Formats: sequence, C-alpha cells, structure tokens
Amino acid sequence: MNNSVANGVFWKLLERFGVQGVQFVLQIVLARLLSPDDYGVLSMMIIFTLLANVFIQNGFNTALIQDKDVSEEDYSSTLWVVLSIAGLLYLILFCSAPVIAEFYNMPSIVLPFRVLCLMVLPGAWNSIQLAKVSRELDFKKVFNSNVLAVSASGILGIILAINGFGVWALVIQNLSNIFIACIVMSITVSWRPRLVLNLSRVNKLFSFGWKILVANLIDMIYQDLSSLVIGKKFNSAMLGYYNRGKQFPQFINNSVNGAVQSVMLPAMSAKQKDIADVKNTMRTAIRISTYIVFPIMAGLVAISKPLISILLTDKWLPCVEYMQIFCVALAVFPIHSCNLQAFNAIGKSEIYLRLEIIKKGIGIMLLLGAVFLFKSISMIAWSTALTSYLSFVINAIPNKKVFGYTYAEQIRDIFPSLIMSMIMCIITLQVEKLGMNDISSIACQLVVGVLSYLILSVATHNEELHSIVSMINR
Repeated sequence: MNNSVANGVFWKLLERFGVQGVQFVLQIVLARLLSPDDYGVLSMMIIFTLLANVFIQNGFNTALIQDKDVSEEDYSSTLWVVLSIAGLLYLILFCSAPVIAEFYNMPSIVLPFRVLCLMVLPGAWNSIQLAKVSRELDFKKVFNSNVLAVSASGILGIILAINGFGVWALVIQNLSNIFIACIVMSITVSWRPRLVLNLSRVNKLFSFGWKILVANLIDMIYQDLSSLVIGKKFNSAMLGYYNRGKQFPQFINNSVNGAVQSVMLPAMSAKQKDIADVKNTMRTAIRISTYIVFPIMAGLVAISKPLISILLTDKWLPCVEYMQIFCVALAVFPIHSCNLQAFNAIGKSEIYLRLEIIKKGIGIMLLLGAVFLFKSISMIAWSTALTSYLSFVINAIPNKKVFGYTYAEQIRDIFPSLIMSMIMCIITLQVEKLGMNDISSIACQLVVGVLSYLILSVATHNEELHSIVSMINR
C-alpha cells in the first residue's frame, strides 16, 4: 500500500482499537456495576436509535467520500438536508416512545428512550465531518476526537452507575459520547458549514447514496431483528447475556472492520478508473485483515469462559456460549467489507444493494427457522453464523465478473491465516487442561497462542507478516 493509505490504515486501526479498547474496559466496569436487566433495557431502546442513524450516517456520507469532485458547497448543502432528516426522525421517535414501551410492556422506558434518541442530532453533523476527513485520509483527527469522547463519556457513565442511576447511566454515557466527539471534531477539523443549499448537487449525491442507505438499513434491521425477537419472546436478562456475549468478538470486528471500511473506500475510490488496481488494493486489505482477525477470534474461543469469569464475574457466565458463536460468525466480516466497498468505490452501489437484499432475505428465513423450529437463543446465534458464511459465497459471485477476483482466489488468500489460526486455537485449548486458576490459565494461553501463531507465520514465510512489519516501519 502507498504511504497515504498505510498512514490512514495505521491511524484508523489505532483509532478503532483505541476507542473500542477504552470502551471495552469501561463497559467491563459498567457490567460489574449494573445488572443484565439494565443492559437488556438499553439494547431494546438503542435498536431504534441505530435504525434512525442509518438514515443520517449512511448514504450521503458514503456518496461524499466516493464522488471524485466534491466542493465546499456540497458539504454544506448535504449537512442541512441531513440535519432536517435527523430532526424529523427524532420527532417520530419521540412520539413513538409510548408505543415502543407498550410493545415491550415496560412503561418506565418512555423518558430514557426520548433522551437517548437525541443522539441522532449531533450524529447528523458528525457524519459530514467524518466524510471530510475520510476523503483526506486524515484519520488522526478521528482518533483524537473519538478517544477523548469515549473516555469522558465512559467516566461519566461509571460515576452515574456507582451512584445508582441504573439504565440512566448507560443512556447518558451513549448520549454524551456522540456530543463530545462532535464538539472535538468541530475544533480540530477546519471546516465550517455555509448558508447554502444546492439541491441539484444533493440530488446527484442521493442518486448514488440512496442504494447504500437502503442496503445499510436492511442490514441494520436484520442485525437488530434477533434482539427484538429475544427481548419480546424471552426476557431482558437473556437479551443482556446475548448482547454481552456478542460484545467481545464485536469489539475485534468493529476495530478491524471499521478501519477496513473507512480507509479502503476513499483509497479505492481514488483508483476507480483502474479496475486492476482496485482489485489489488482489495486483496491486500482482505489478506492483512484476516491475518489479524482470524487468530484473535480463535483465541477468544479458547479463553472465553475464564475471561468472562474474571472480567464480568460469574453472573455473566451464560453469555460464554454466545461469545464463542459470534467469534465464528464475525471472523469473516472484514472479507465482506472489502468485497462490498470495492463495488461502492467504482460507483456500482446497485450491486451492493442487490447483494444485501439477497443475503438478508436468507438470513431472516434462517432466523425465523431458529425461532419457531428450535425456540432456542443458541440457534438464533448460530443462524447468524450460517448467514455470515453464506454471505461470503454470495459476495464473491459478482466480484468475479466485475474485478476478476474469483472465489478460489479469495479462498487461497485467506487459507494460510485460517489454517494457522485453527492450529493455534487447538494448541491454546490444551493449556486449559493443565488445571491452573483462571488468571494463570489466560496468561499462559495468551503467550502460547501469540508465540505459536508467530512461529507458524515465520516458518511458512507468511507475506502478511512482512507487509505489516513494512507498514509499521514506514
């Protein structure tokens, strides 16, 4: 990768792991202070906020990054439109609060839900700020704003949790996070909106972005459908276990996958006229991201039980099974992102939308089968894993036609990392049989896992290890 892309990858990975790492530690503290019920209630409420954010932070944001000729007028015009959409969505969510509370039979969530939904307003502003820095691959500014925001909001949430605010601690923490990020970005990014509205340019951006918006909306509905079903069919505590089990592998996925998405889209968009160059960038991203993600997910599977016991206490042990399943499900997500962002980069968002409709249609059918045939939360999680791997196959079909990147090539690119990760996982699991206490076992497993993976990489002359070392040196 060239220096600008390598620099972007470095800062985006640092930002993702920094933000997710700080958030991860803070969430562990909060999980020890709060109950599974509190997290279950938050999961129910935030589903609707995340859906609203799809309308605000997707579509126009991606269009601004992908378009080769974006002016200052385009940023301002888009901002006013997105802010108007955010205001309308907040009004809808505000009025819908009693209906949502009645659906869950939890009248107490009306007020916290209305406060939490305020997130959509600064989120609209922040989406344009992120588009601006993403085009410039200036992810150091994103790192500064997000790390400061997550740290400050997390400390605030812990203080409120200690003082017995319960679910309100989580609401204020999430709301303050986006407000602080938006304020810090306003200070560090040298962009100020103008009082201008060019609807013809907005329409041009929307003609590309609406397909991304719909695709992401479909994805978000699918991702949240399992939480809606569990919250309604089971109870908030079970939903808390399910989502807490997803948290650990999702931390890894959000960190690496977030970096891949954020950097690869502007990097490939800049090369959109050269299909061969786009393909090479995509292959490099897939090979490096899977080289990082596969062993981490395999390691999490091996140490899941003692890890949960130590970090979250034994009251959270029911989430171990879900954590292991989601490690399997989310391991291939960076591959999905690289495939899909390549289509967006060359302006073929209609392929992106078509793929999402097909994949999520299959996913919803598998989810409904798990709910009505097995009536098991574990099977709901496994339906997500199966959908993820079927999606890997589906994404590769148009990729072959557009970029000449065949399914066999993709398998060959990820196969070395997959085999090494599986061997590492088997070796690491043997350490658990030595009968050590949880802390000693995890420490020993981490050392054995890292060393075995590095030894395998060196012994097989793994190209990704050399690429990562070279990128760090640059």
